[in-house]
Amino acid sequence: MNIDELAASTPIVADLAAGREVVWANPDYGKAATLRQTRADLFDAAARLDRFAPYFVHAFPETAVSGGILESPVLPLPAMKAAITAREHYDLPGALYLKADNQLPISGSIKSRGGIYQVLKIAEQLAVDAGLITYMDDYAAFDTPAFHDLFSHYGISVASTGNLGLSIGIVAAKLGFKATVHMSHDAKQWKKDLLREKGATVVEHDTDFSSAITAGRLAADQDPTVFFIDDEGSVDLYLGYAVAGIRLQKQLRDAGIPVDATHPLFVYLPAGVGGSPSGVTFGLKMIFGDAVHAIFAEPTHVPSVVLGMATTLNEQISVYDIGLDGLTEADGLAVGRPSRLAGHEMRTLLDAITTFKDDRVMAYTAELMDTEHIRVEPSATAGFAALHDAQPLLASKYPMANATHLVWATGGMLVPDDEYERDYTIGEALLKNK
Repeated sequence: MNIDELAASTPIVADLAAGREVVWANPDYGKAATLRQTRADLFDAAARLDRFAPYFVHAFPETAVSGGILESPVLPLPAMKAAITAREHYDLPGALYLKADNQLPISGSIKSRGGIYQVLKIAEQLAVDAGLITYMDDYAAFDTPAFHDLFSHYGISVASTGNLGLSIGIVAAKLGFKATVHMSHDAKQWKKDLLREKGATVVEHDTDFSSAITAGRLAADQDPTVFFIDDEGSVDLYLGYAVAGIRLQKQLRDAGIPVDATHPLFVYLPAGVGGSPSGVTFGLKMIFGDAVHAIFAEPTHVPSVVLGMATTLNEQISVYDIGLDGLTEADGLAVGRPSRLAGHEMRTLLDAITTFKDDRVMAYTAELMDTEHIRVEPSATAGFAALHDAQPLLASKYPMANATHLVWATGGMLVPDDEYERDYTIGEALLKNK
């Protein structure tokens, strides 16, 4: 691939290759398009998760308080808004909130949405085919020996930098599947340890995510009893994430937060391979239409989605092709090649993408604790960088006085204390030096 020619035809490539922070406005945003998934697919996914609510109450008692519905709160951030706008010297019309997916039950990250959903879909089909259950039965039965025995004859495999592996590995093993998680070199050791503790097999690869997922896919292909969950192109993952749109509609209504043409909703989402933020964006667009606008945030060392979308090469190009090293403190976003779905599905649904330097997310991690006493991992604060960087672009296009800004916190609940203290200490030192 001739990078000079690519940069000549797509000037932003030179900035990406140099590791500069960028704001990319999607030129195709809002254009007419035929999407591969529909509102019917979205509501089918939501209904499946509702059917499994009794199972979660039975198998994971911590979900009883929500009736087995895996959902996170929307939290107002008045102190964080005051702190970041003062420190970064900008105005932010409207109100700022956090979608606290760091508090999602079971695996403590956004990956609980898509990863757990796809495991459930596989389990449901196997159980229905075996005559163990009908769609109208009490799904608490999935946590009984007969179901565990059925699933013990099958495997579920996935490749992950960490959080997707946790969501799939924990639930698959709990159901009785032989769970295997292929993990790339940038996966945190504590995530590997936790998966093994929960009964999953962890296969470690001294390579990046793209290589690990290729190896995992090939290994699963050798065994017809193994279901491989493909983070680079799974529609079921995508739809599991998308259910967030339906849930958020009710949360905002219950909080008295309007979303319409004069009260736009801006959602800032960290992006790694691109599957989870793309699925969420699809769900939001199906529910809120033109009143919602999504902005992705990526590390300057791993801008895989913006590289794929800006060049229109999508999954055919990697950050390594333009000389980047793919290294970031935001380990959940350390994916060099975008999802096969992300660029194609977001072509007309995604407003913009911004990139950030690692020091910023480390500082936001400490600042969120200092101001709101909320604990997240660094990658989960990427939306705050997009919040700042995208404001000039957004203000040029939309009425902002009554805007709602929603930063999507993608993970952090299960981070060990020593790991979090390390991140917080680094971030606090950066704040003091600013």
